[in-house]
Amino acid sequence: MTAHWRRRRAERQIRRERPGGTDSPLRVSSARGGTLGSMTHRTPTELDSVTSQPVAGGMYHRFLADLFGVMAYGELSAFERMSSDARFSPTLHDRTVLGGLAVREYEHFERVTGHLRTLGIDPETAMLPFQASLDAFHDRTRPADWFESLMKFYVTEAISDDFYQQIASRLDALTAELVLGLQEPQPAGDILEARLQQALSDDPRLASRLALWGRRLVGEALTQAQRVVLERAVLGGLLQGTDQGLCEDELKPMFAAMTRNHSRRMSRLGLTA
Repeated sequence: MTAHWRRRRAERQIRRERPGGTDSPLRVSSARGGTLGSMTHRTPTELDSVTSQPVAGGMYHRFLADLFGVMAYGELSAFERMSSDARFSPTLHDRTVLGGLAVREYEHFERVTGHLRTLGIDPETAMLPFQASLDAFHDRTRPADWFESLMKFYVTEAISDDFYQQIASRLDALTAELVLGLQEPQPAGDILEARLQQALSDDPRLASRLALWGRRLVGEALTQAQRVVLERAVLGGLLQGTDQGLCEDELKPMFAAMTRNHSRRMSRLGLTA
């Protein structure tokens, strides 16, 4: 079965399960910090109290399961790869810093999975739909050495942060607070950027290789983000504010902004995006 028909079947299932049947429209507020949306004929607790009294089968509840499921698996994967790659650091200081960043990632993982449990959602069940595609992304983007690994952490961390910033504006206030609260006072991206600048200063020959690697990474990362949204009908439908199918054109402004942010970051490193 093609991805198109899988999405169409999922969309039909969502419309059947929604309160009010297939004619009940979904609206999404784009105001920052506002409630994600409202359904006609919905029960009062379905959206307003989702963080404290989740309604089993509610569309927004399933949206949060998807959102926090992909976040949790992303944090777990980052922890595993950072802690593993720290062993190959060129200096003990680098090993210490990268190990500390790995600990942060695991702390984030625990916060996200803890929130899933408060919603009555099993973290492993929420993460499972994203395991294969995220593992495939990492298999396609295996670094050749420690410096490529550092660049991969820098690019993927920044793309993830941009993606969740875009989503946060469509979440209810409590959920948005959790998502944005994962950002540290000194972001990992700042630490990684400083180390990459030092590496490029010490060995200018790295520039062309890391520039090429960065271009490949951003292409793969944005493709992966689009795939996650489009393959998960609930996640994509609520982000788009429609249950009438997922339009890739509506995602273009979001991903265009993420691409521009990436270009600015590469420019700060003196690299061509």
